[in-house]
Amino acid sequence: MSKVVIDQPVPAFTAISTQGTVSLEELKGKQVVIYFYPKDNTPGCTTEGQDFRDYHQQFIAANTVVFGVSRDSLKSHENFCQKQNFPFALISDHDESLCQLFDVIKLKKMYGRESLGVERSTFLIDAEGTLQKEWRKVKVKDHVKEVLEQAQALNAG
Repeated sequence: MSKVVIDQPVPAFTAISTQGTVSLEELKGKQVVIYFYPKDNTPGCTTEGQDFRDYHQQFIAANTVVFGVSRDSLKSHENFCQKQNFPFALISDHDESLCQLFDVIKLKKMYGRESLGVERSTFLIDAEGTLQKEWRKVKVKDHVKEVLEQAQALNAG
């Protein structure tokens, strides 16, 4: 499978989420934000999700749907969504197919140990399905505000 590239159409994909099956093809006509995060219920991932939750209405107003993606199970996602009142779907990428497509699996070091993990990353896809912007190695603070500004600008066209 090829990797996503700025200014190129994102390859069609279908994934299972907390709100049913997600198909990029069925989202044509809407902008899409896909944010990848390492793990449910961890401090940074919770803060990032809460920020997307708190700006959710502004994303909707900008014709933009938001999806969070991690390798956690659907059950874990459902609990995370319920606990945090997330109005958007979380995609369970247990087979890492979306992580591979968006090239977010990276070698990480923690406490001197190396392991492969999800690099916090966000992608903005336009209403025609073309990747317009990507943020890699995301720092949570003020990130969602920046994504929202880009989505609003893209929607204003």
